[in-house]
Amino acid sequence: MTTSHPARAGLERLILDHLNTAILLFDADLCLIYLNPAAEILFEISARHLLGQSATTLLPCQDAAVEQRLAEALESRQPFTEHEITVLAGDGRTKIVNCTVLPLHQIDARSGILVELFQVDRQLRISREEHLLSQHQATQALLRGLAHEIKNPLGGLRGAAQLLEQELPDPSLREYTRIIIDEADRLQALMNRMLGPNHLPRLEAVNIHDVLEHVRGLILAEFPLSPKVLRDYDPSIPDLMADADRLIQAFLNLARNAATATGAAGEIELRSRVLRQFTIGNQRHRLVLMVQVHDNGPGIPLEIRDKIFFPMVSGHPGGSGLGLPIAQELINQHGGLIECDSRPGDTNFFVYLPLESDHD
Repeated sequence: MTTSHPARAGLERLILDHLNTAILLFDADLCLIYLNPAAEILFEISARHLLGQSATTLLPCQDAAVEQRLAEALESRQPFTEHEITVLAGDGRTKIVNCTVLPLHQIDARSGILVELFQVDRQLRISREEHLLSQHQATQALLRGLAHEIKNPLGGLRGAAQLLEQELPDPSLREYTRIIIDEADRLQALMNRMLGPNHLPRLEAVNIHDVLEHVRGLILAEFPLSPKVLRDYDPSIPDLMADADRLIQAFLNLARNAATATGAAGEIELRSRVLRQFTIGNQRHRLVLMVQVHDNGPGIPLEIRDKIFFPMVSGHPGGSGLGLPIAQELINQHGGLIECDSRPGDTNFFVYLPLESDHD
């Protein structure tokens, strides 16, 4: 953007358009004249709705009026950086960014200001996701090792009880061997549930809204005095390659927890959206499906919020603590991730699933 040579200007525009960092260009009157796609993603508003807006509207500063700070930068020709300022996305959510302001006449005769916005909370989210994924993988490895150590003696215990049952002369004594066999079977089933399916997902084209409607029907049937189950679907979402049965199980576990938490007077909402250029863990995807399961229950107790994806951790009396770890494993098998944000009256589970295949 610093030269009038058409080829070079086109190359510079191409580079800016493909940066992951949000770039905004303001003219001498501090009106927005250019923003790259990363900035559209940051603000979650298209360029045609943002172009022409003033810097005051888009860039709040912490210690002074935006217009004054930018005017001073233009006058002094000195760049500056503001750390951890808040900007508003299109849906009203706030995002934390570091903001660098560079007066253009440092490098060009034209007046104007180039603003670079680096999303801090996005990096925190990526770090949190990487930690969550590594935590889950470590937990699964530990569980598989424990299951192997438990299953072998469990099988021997059950077999010995069956042989003993056949040799007992008094039929009344078989009640005790039956207890041993039944308890061995119960522990075997518990191990299988903790480990989840032991075969690869069967991938086929799946409409996510068919999955969510199936889950909604199951919740309404399972909880006769169930809370309201609202839907906010994006009908433009394409099919994804997935195992429908596993997705149903994962979302059912999330919705069942929400229904248990809210009770008959509560409210659950199932929401679907498409996110563009979104990172899951450390891998960036062109298109990602986001399904949000919201409830207005009391929220997850603070002391277990960081542990809810561990097996045997439950916030419900009598809960097994297996629903969320199993759901996380089923979503991980599709290259996705589940995140949680909870406070009293507002609990949200966000399920992220890549929409593009490996061949896209």
